[in-house]
Amino acid sequence: MGERLNGIQEVGGSIPPGSTSLRPPFGGASAGRPAFTTQHPVQGYTSEGGRRLIYVYLLKSISFPKQIYVGRTDDLRARLAAHNAGQSPHTAKFKPWDLVTYIAFSDEAKAIAFERYLKSASGRAFANKRLR
Repeated sequence: MGERLNGIQEVGGSIPPGSTSLRPPFGGASAGRPAFTTQHPVQGYTSEGGRRLIYVYLLKSISFPKQIYVGRTDDLRARLAAHNAGQSPHTAKFKPWDLVTYIAFSDEAKAIAFERYLKSASGRAFANKRLR
C-alpha cells in the first residue's frame, strides 16, 4: 500500500496525474477503504507538465478541536511537521494538529484562489459542511 500520514493511508488509484481529486471521508475506513486516496506522494510529485503540485490543506487542532487552520504548501509532510513543532506563530499555541483534508492543484493561481476562498466567510461555511 503506502505510507500513513496522520491516519490517512496513501494508496494507488485511478486518478489521472495532474488532476485534482477530493473524496470526502463519508464511510472512510469503516467502509473498508481509506478516507482519501491519491496516486501520487504528498511531496516531491510533479504533474504531467513538470509543474510541482500545490496543496491547500485543512488542519484541526487535537487539543482545541474548534480550532481550524487553512494553509497552502508544496511539501505537505514538512509543513505539517513544522506546524506540530510550533514553527508557525499562527498555529503554535494550538498544537498538535491533525490533517483533515488536502487538495492538490497543478495551477498555483487556482491553489491561491481556493485557499483565499476557504479563508472567507462563505469558504469557512463550505469547509465546515463539506470538508470536516
